[in-house]
Amino acid sequence: MSATLQAAVAALNTKLDGAGFDGVAKFVIEDEGSILVDQNGARQEDAPADVTLSADAETFRAILEGDLNPTAAFMGGRLSIDGDMGAAMRLAGVLS
Repeated sequence: MSATLQAAVAALNTKLDGAGFDGVAKFVIEDEGSILVDQNGARQEDAPADVTLSADAETFRAILEGDLNPTAAFMGGRLSIDGDMGAAMRLAGVLS
């Protein structure tokens, strides 16, 4: 696993605080790989999901560090979302 993915998985699990996520979300980080988030937390995996969020590593890092709001990233074209928008909104609440 790349250092970028390791850091993202750790940050997501910290934000989830052991609660998991109600649904299945996948983060696709360009040139790095995929992270799946579900009721068991975050882990590196590429599997079907209710919603897929895609961006470059810099954008994901900024979101996870709290420097970029996920909604602003989406509206600014830095984050693309495919699938269940309700799940994406619930996930945005976790990331904020």
